[in-house]
Amino acid sequence: MRENRYNNLTGEKLEEAILREKEVGTSDLEIGKKYGVTYRYIEKVVTKNKGINVSEIKNRHKIKSLFPKNFTLETTSVWSFKQRGDWATHNGTYRGNYSPYIPRNIILRYSELGETVLDCFCGGGTTTIEAKLLGRKCLACDINEEAIALAEKNLNFEISTLPFPDNEIKEFFEPELRVGDARNLSWLGANSIDLICTHPPYANIIQYTDNKEGDLSFLDVEEFLNEMAAVAAENFRVLKPGRQCAVLIGDMRRKKHVIPLAFKLINVYLEAGFRLRELIIKRQHNCKTTGFWYESSIKNNFLLLAHEYLPVFEKPTENQAGRILKVQEEATGLAISQERLESTIKINKLETTTVWLFPGDKKEELTDKNIIKRYSSGDNFEIIKIDSSDNESQAIKLKAKKDLELVWVKSPVLSPSNGKRVNPQDYLERLQSLSYEIQPGVRLGGYLAIETRDLRKREQLIPMAKLIVDLLQDEAWWLKEIIVEIEADGQKKFVQGGNQDFLDIMHSYILVYERK
Repeated sequence: MRENRYNNLTGEKLEEAILREKEVGTSDLEIGKKYGVTYRYIEKVVTKNKGINVSEIKNRHKIKSLFPKNFTLETTSVWSFKQRGDWATHNGTYRGNYSPYIPRNIILRYSELGETVLDCFCGGGTTTIEAKLLGRKCLACDINEEAIALAEKNLNFEISTLPFPDNEIKEFFEPELRVGDARNLSWLGANSIDLICTHPPYANIIQYTDNKEGDLSFLDVEEFLNEMAAVAAENFRVLKPGRQCAVLIGDMRRKKHVIPLAFKLINVYLEAGFRLRELIIKRQHNCKTTGFWYESSIKNNFLLLAHEYLPVFEKPTENQAGRILKVQEEATGLAISQERLESTIKINKLETTTVWLFPGDKKEELTDKNIIKRYSSGDNFEIIKIDSSDNESQAIKLKAKKDLELVWVKSPVLSPSNGKRVNPQDYLERLQSLSYEIQPGVRLGGYLAIETRDLRKREQLIPMAKLIVDLLQDEAWWLKEIIVEIEADGQKKFVQGGNQDFLDIMHSYILVYERK
């Protein structure tokens, strides 16, 4: 085989060659093959030389429309946008920016015409563009002056140049942008903002600047969360009471185990004084599930991260309690019982991403088969279920086998079809005691899988998966996966209209723990 002559390039000459390729629009995949470099290396070269992490050096985007076609407001807890969205000047050039469908939905649902929206991690300006199109005032900042310059460039369009569909919008406002740190919003007064919609970096995953001081994307998890505490405090200070703050965040993976960065960040905002109004799952559609990725997922036993979280926080008014789990219910008793696997469904391929989409009538069987086949061999597993009971004394004490590969805990008590009230605290306590009880029966390297789902109690969302993750920080269990399950036909049950105050919860979770 002839040696690739480009592999001999090093240092400045290699960087110059990569930048030339980017200038003419060569894809990262082609550059990687041609010069023998990684995707991360290409990102670093571009960021170092341009001061900003962008996928294209030249912006060739041409405005075709100022609004998305056939847009309807999201009404459920799962948001899935197969097409990223390219109306107005929206484009995917800025690394890590979010789909414009997200701020469009948030702005329309939680603000009114002429109100003020804040984005304290402006990036390429996705939120600012949507605020401008939707007749809202917008204030935005970013620590990187190059990002602000890009956002200003993206905002350089006239709304009158193309047809616009919404006749209710009588006045449009140019967003106000500045270079600034999200941890210090001293240029804003207390209780001055109507809505916050922002997308912070994820700790040490994508670097957005060339080592600029104050760039949170260079920090590891704990340091990132410490700095985000300052951001949350400032968000709380500037937001008006009773108004909302939406923050898109995703998880990370280290050593084939998930790091629940999103749940940790939710805790940061709750500690700042916010309440949790919604916890939206945003599906990702760029996850490869065949070929190399499928084989790697099975061989190394990990799932590709295929979802992010969009928590919507609310600043409580004076007469509202700001803490979750204040709501108490008189619940029926909880019974723990063992269940036998009864399924005739055969599966040829296992799920390989963190989002499992199954038809409603086959969801339970397909879930059972995927969990059991991936995390156990043969019949060395046990299925437990937590259900409601009119007489708590009927609860069955688990007598697990020794050396189990898997214990699969199902929670029908949380199902919307259960029809009985559940006290969240009782459920958590019962689950914690169960985790202690089964520890001796699970082999080292074995698994505990827990099915759960979020609940809504009056005006607060009870994030059960997050609460379980907070609770089971035991030396015996190491969090392996957070799986989101969705009924494939679930959304058909809901009428699109956006008139309801709260989103319909249409997802559930499976938390997979490894025995340490």
